[in-house]
Amino acid sequence: MIIVEDIPLFSNLHNRFHNELRKNIYVRKFSKNGIVFYEGDCSDYLHILLEGHVRLYKTSPKNTMIQLHRLNAPNTIGEYACLEQVPFPATCEFISESGTIGMLHLNRVKEYLKEPEFSLALLKSMTNKVMMLSSLVHKETILSSEAKVADLILNEIDIFNRIKNNEIASILNITPETLSRILGKLKKEKIINVKNHIVTVIDMEALHIIIEKNTIKACTNCLSKKR
Repeated sequence: MIIVEDIPLFSNLHNRFHNELRKNIYVRKFSKNGIVFYEGDCSDYLHILLEGHVRLYKTSPKNTMIQLHRLNAPNTIGEYACLEQVPFPATCEFISESGTIGMLHLNRVKEYLKEPEFSLALLKSMTNKVMMLSSLVHKETILSSEAKVADLILNEIDIFNRIKNNEIASILNITPETLSRILGKLKKEKIINVKNHIVTVIDMEALHIIIEKNTIKACTNCLSKKR
Protein backbone atom coordinates (compact mmCIF):
# COMPACT_ATOMS: atom_id res chain seq x y z
CA MET A 1 0.00 0.00 0.00
CA ILE A 2 1.14 3.57 -0.74
CA ILE A 3 2.47 5.45 2.27
CA VAL A 4 1.75 9.11 3.02
CA GLU A 5 5.19 10.29 1.91
CA ASP A 6 4.64 8.79 -1.57
CA ILE A 7 1.41 10.69 -2.24
CA PRO A 8 2.20 13.70 -4.51
CA LEU A 9 -0.18 15.89 -2.54
CA PHE A 10 1.77 15.37 0.70
CA SER A 11 5.29 14.42 -0.45
CA ASN A 12 6.72 17.94 -0.06
CA LEU A 13 5.18 18.65 3.34
CA HIS A 14 7.39 18.74 6.44
CA ASN A 15 7.80 15.43 8.27
CA ARG A 16 5.70 16.67 11.18
CA PHE A 17 2.70 16.80 8.84
CA HIS A 18 3.30 13.21 7.73
CA ASN A 19 2.99 11.99 11.31
CA GLU A 20 -0.17 14.06 11.68
CA LEU A 21 -1.65 12.70 8.45
CA ARG A 22 -1.15 9.09 9.48
CA LYS A 23 -3.33 9.76 12.51
CA ASN A 24 -5.99 11.77 10.65
CA ILE A 25 -6.52 9.77 7.45
CA TYR A 26 -9.38 7.30 7.81
CA VAL A 27 -8.63 4.16 5.78
CA ARG A 28 -11.30 2.07 3.99
CA LYS A 29 -10.76 -1.27 2.23
CA PHE A 30 -12.65 -2.23 -0.94
CA SER A 31 -13.04 -5.31 -3.10
CA LYS A 32 -13.51 -5.39 -6.89
CA ASN A 33 -16.58 -3.41 -8.07
CA GLY A 34 -16.79 -1.72 -4.67
CA ILE A 35 -18.33 1.75 -4.92
CA VAL A 36 -16.32 4.53 -3.27
CA PHE A 37 -19.08 7.07 -3.93
CA TYR A 38 -22.00 7.50 -6.30
CA GLU A 39 -22.67 10.34 -8.70
CA GLY A 40 -24.70 12.89 -6.71
CA ASP A 41 -23.28 11.93 -3.29
CA CYS A 42 -21.80 14.61 -1.05
CA SER A 43 -18.82 14.26 1.26
CA ASP A 44 -16.79 16.24 3.75
CA TYR A 45 -13.72 14.16 2.92
CA LEU A 46 -10.95 14.33 0.35
CA HIS A 47 -10.58 10.82 -1.09
CA ILE A 48 -7.05 9.51 -1.62
CA LEU A 49 -6.43 6.38 -3.68
CA LEU A 50 -3.78 4.48 -1.71
CA GLU A 51 -3.97 1.10 -3.40
CA GLY A 52 -5.60 -0.33 -6.52
CA HIS A 53 -7.30 1.08 -9.63
CA VAL A 54 -10.66 2.85 -9.96
CA ARG A 55 -12.81 4.12 -12.79
CA LEU A 56 -14.94 7.24 -12.78
CA TYR A 57 -18.14 7.15 -14.79
CA LYS A 58 -21.44 8.91 -15.32
CA THR A 59 -24.78 7.27 -15.98
CA SER A 60 -26.81 8.47 -18.96
CA PRO A 61 -30.63 8.93 -18.91
CA LYS A 62 -30.78 5.57 -20.74
CA ASN A 63 -28.90 4.01 -17.81
CA THR A 64 -25.75 3.36 -19.84
CA MET A 65 -22.31 3.93 -18.36
CA ILE A 66 -20.13 6.71 -19.78
CA GLN A 67 -16.59 6.16 -18.55
CA LEU A 68 -14.68 9.35 -17.81
CA HIS A 69 -11.32 8.10 -16.64
CA ARG A 70 -9.31 5.44 -14.83
CA LEU A 71 -6.97 6.27 -11.97
CA ASN A 72 -4.14 4.31 -10.42
CA ALA A 73 -2.70 4.72 -6.91
CA PRO A 74 -1.41 7.07 -5.65
CA ASN A 75 -3.98 9.67 -6.63
CA THR A 76 -6.57 12.04 -5.24
CA ILE A 77 -10.24 11.85 -6.18
CA GLY A 78 -13.05 14.39 -6.05
CA GLU A 79 -10.96 17.37 -4.98
CA TYR A 80 -13.37 19.95 -6.38
CA ALA A 81 -16.47 18.33 -4.87
CA CYS A 82 -14.81 18.24 -1.46
CA LEU A 83 -13.51 21.81 -1.48
CA GLU A 84 -16.67 23.35 -2.94
CA GLN A 85 -19.02 21.06 -1.00
CA VAL A 86 -20.97 20.07 -4.09
CA PRO A 87 -22.19 16.60 -5.16
CA PHE A 88 -19.71 14.28 -6.86
CA PRO A 89 -20.15 14.60 -10.65
CA ALA A 90 -19.40 10.92 -11.24
CA THR A 91 -19.43 7.48 -9.63
CA CYS A 92 -16.14 5.99 -8.43
CA GLU A 93 -15.76 2.19 -8.61
CA PHE A 94 -12.83 -0.14 -7.98
CA ILE A 95 -11.78 -2.24 -10.98
CA SER A 96 -8.82 -3.94 -9.28
CA GLU A 97 -9.33 -7.07 -7.19
CA SER A 98 -8.93 -5.00 -4.05
CA GLY A 99 -8.12 -1.45 -3.09
CA THR A 100 -7.71 1.10 -0.34
CA ILE A 101 -9.02 4.63 0.03
CA GLY A 102 -7.76 7.18 2.54
CA MET A 103 -10.19 9.88 3.64
CA LEU A 104 -9.02 13.23 4.97
CA HIS A 105 -11.65 15.55 6.48
CA LEU A 106 -12.25 18.90 4.82
CA ASN A 107 -11.28 20.77 8.00
CA ARG A 108 -7.82 19.19 7.85
CA VAL A 109 -7.54 19.95 4.13
CA LYS A 110 -8.25 23.62 4.84
CA GLU A 111 -5.49 23.66 7.45
CA TYR A 112 -2.96 22.25 5.00
CA LEU A 113 -3.96 24.83 2.38
CA LYS A 114 -1.92 27.31 4.42
CA GLU A 115 1.17 25.37 3.31
CA PRO A 116 2.33 26.59 -0.16
CA GLU A 117 3.60 23.12 -1.19
CA PHE A 118 0.27 21.51 -0.42
CA SER A 119 -1.74 24.22 -2.20
CA LEU A 120 0.46 23.93 -5.28
CA ALA A 121 0.18 20.13 -5.35
CA LEU A 122 -3.61 20.32 -4.98
CA LEU A 123 -3.83 22.89 -7.77
CA LYS A 124 -1.71 20.67 -10.01
CA SER A 125 -3.91 17.66 -9.26
CA MET A 126 -7.07 19.59 -10.11
CA THR A 127 -5.48 20.97 -13.29
CA ASN A 128 -4.65 17.43 -14.39
CA LYS A 129 -8.29 16.47 -13.92
CA VAL A 130 -9.37 19.41 -16.08
CA MET A 131 -6.98 18.28 -18.82
CA MET A 132 -8.37 14.74 -18.59
CA LEU A 133 -11.91 16.07 -18.97
CA SER A 134 -10.88 18.28 -21.89
CA SER A 135 -9.32 15.27 -23.64
CA LEU A 136 -12.47 13.22 -23.04
CA VAL A 137 -14.77 15.94 -24.40
CA HIS A 138 -12.59 16.20 -27.52
CA LYS A 139 -12.70 12.45 -28.14
CA GLU A 140 -16.42 12.14 -27.50
CA THR A 141 -17.48 15.13 -29.58
CA ILE A 142 -14.89 15.07 -32.38
CA LEU A 143 -13.59 11.55 -32.90
CA SER A 144 -15.59 8.77 -34.54
CA SER A 145 -15.55 5.28 -33.02
CA GLU A 146 -12.94 4.26 -35.60
CA ALA A 147 -10.72 7.22 -34.76
CA LYS A 148 -11.04 6.54 -31.01
CA VAL A 149 -9.85 2.97 -31.50
CA ALA A 150 -6.95 4.13 -33.69
CA ASP A 151 -6.00 6.74 -31.08
CA LEU A 152 -5.99 4.15 -28.29
CA ILE A 153 -3.84 1.77 -30.35
CA LEU A 154 -1.33 4.54 -31.04
CA ASN A 155 -1.10 5.80 -27.47
CA GLU A 156 -1.91 2.84 -25.23
CA ILE A 157 -1.48 -0.33 -27.29
CA ASP A 158 -0.46 -2.33 -24.21
CA ILE A 159 -4.02 -1.98 -22.89
CA PHE A 160 -5.15 -4.48 -25.55
CA ASN A 161 -2.79 -7.03 -24.04
CA ARG A 162 -3.89 -6.41 -20.45
CA ILE A 163 -7.68 -6.28 -20.40
CA LYS A 164 -10.62 -7.81 -22.23
CA ASN A 165 -12.28 -6.21 -25.25
CA ASN A 166 -15.52 -5.49 -23.40
CA GLU A 167 -13.56 -3.41 -20.87
CA ILE A 168 -11.71 -1.59 -23.66
CA ALA A 169 -15.07 -0.86 -25.30
CA SER A 170 -16.24 0.58 -21.99
CA ILE A 171 -13.19 2.86 -21.85
CA LEU A 172 -13.98 4.12 -25.36
CA ASN A 173 -17.72 4.35 -24.66
CA ILE A 174 -18.58 2.10 -27.60
CA THR A 175 -20.18 -1.35 -27.70
CA PRO A 176 -18.00 -4.50 -27.69
CA GLU A 177 -19.52 -5.38 -31.08
CA THR A 178 -18.42 -2.04 -32.53
CA LEU A 179 -14.90 -2.54 -31.19
CA SER A 180 -14.66 -6.05 -32.70
CA ARG A 181 -15.92 -4.76 -36.05
CA ILE A 182 -13.37 -1.93 -36.11
CA LEU A 183 -10.48 -4.20 -35.12
CA GLY A 184 -11.59 -6.57 -37.88
CA LYS A 185 -11.52 -3.72 -40.42
CA LEU A 186 -8.07 -2.59 -39.28
CA LYS A 187 -6.80 -6.15 -39.58
CA LYS A 188 -8.36 -6.58 -43.03
CA GLU A 189 -6.68 -3.38 -44.22
CA LYS A 190 -3.36 -4.71 -42.86
CA ILE A 191 -3.05 -1.74 -40.53
CA ILE A 192 -2.76 -3.95 -37.44
CA ASN A 193 -2.27 -7.60 -36.69
CA VAL A 194 -4.12 -9.48 -33.95
CA LYS A 195 -2.76 -12.82 -32.84
CA ASN A 196 -3.52 -14.58 -29.55
CA HIS A 197 -5.23 -11.37 -28.38
CA ILE A 198 -1.98 -9.43 -28.91
CA VAL A 199 -2.33 -6.31 -31.08
CA THR A 200 0.68 -5.13 -33.09
CA VAL A 201 0.87 -2.16 -35.48
CA ILE A 202 1.78 -2.80 -39.12
CA ASP A 203 1.14 0.68 -40.50
CA MET A 204 1.42 3.50 -37.98
CA GLU A 205 0.91 6.20 -40.62
CA ALA A 206 -2.46 4.68 -41.50
CA LEU A 207 -3.60 5.03 -37.89
CA HIS A 208 -2.67 8.73 -37.96
CA ILE A 209 -4.66 9.14 -41.19
CA ILE A 210 -7.73 7.50 -39.62
CA ILE A 211 -7.56 9.92 -36.68
CA GLU A 212 -7.03 12.93 -38.97
CA LYS A 213 -9.80 11.96 -41.42
CA ASN A 214 -12.02 10.43 -38.71
CA THR A 215 -12.73 7.27 -40.72
CA ILE A 216 -11.10 4.06 -41.88
CA LYS A 217 -12.43 4.69 -45.40
CA ALA A 218 -9.83 7.44 -45.82
CA CYS A 219 -7.17 4.79 -45.42
CA THR A 220 -8.56 1.92 -47.49
CA ASN A 221 -5.69 -0.07 -48.99
CA CYS A 222 -3.12 2.25 -47.36
CA LEU A 223 -0.35 -0.25 -47.89
CA SER A 224 -1.12 -0.88 -51.53
CA LYS A 225 -1.09 2.88 -52.25
CA LYS A 226 2.51 3.08 -51.05
CA ARG A 227 3.75 0.42 -53.44
